[in-house]
Amino acid sequence: MMRIKLGLLVWMLFIGCIAWPAKADIYTYVDENGVRHYSNVPTSARYRYESPEMGFDTAVHGSPDRFDSYIRTAASSYGLEFSLVKAIVCVESNFNPTAVSRAGAIGLMQIMPANFKDFQLHDPYNPRANIIAGARYFKSLLNRFGNNLKLSLAAYNAGPATVERFNGVPPYAETQNYINQVMAQYSRFKKSESGS
Repeated sequence: MMRIKLGLLVWMLFIGCIAWPAKADIYTYVDENGVRHYSNVPTSARYRYESPEMGFDTAVHGSPDRFDSYIRTAASSYGLEFSLVKAIVCVESNFNPTAVSRAGAIGLMQIMPANFKDFQLHDPYNPRANIIAGARYFKSLLNRFGNNLKLSLAAYNAGPATVERFNGVPPYAETQNYINQVMAQYSRFKKSESGS
């Protein structure tokens, strides 16, 4: 009798899974033996987000154009230049949606966990959500610093309070290099966009 009830319960659970499939983001990586691993909760930086729009096996780390549609949407939503947002993504994460910095910043635009709630970011590994959150934050920095691009970039890297404390770009090599790198990529993407 116990076996029948247990069998019936397992069967009902199985049917339930078929009838009501769960939707989840999928992350994958291929190990050194060629085995592909799947997870809805990535446990290491080896995992890469598999966007449903792109399909499996197409999320190639480092491809500079793979998130262009998300970048265009976010840039347009917040009145930012596509080339500028793309430059920030490039420098922040090199187009790796599962990037995690030493400080704990996550995703394409390297959002700190302490900011998830303020930025309305529920899944920092989701490329679209991360780009939208980062673009929204960058637009707020431009507003805060009078549309001064270099100060806003410095604030994105070192924090707005640090920029205000120094009344300008902080004297940190990392922040100064960051600004130079973003500006260089911005110029490169802008030229590419204009076809020159």
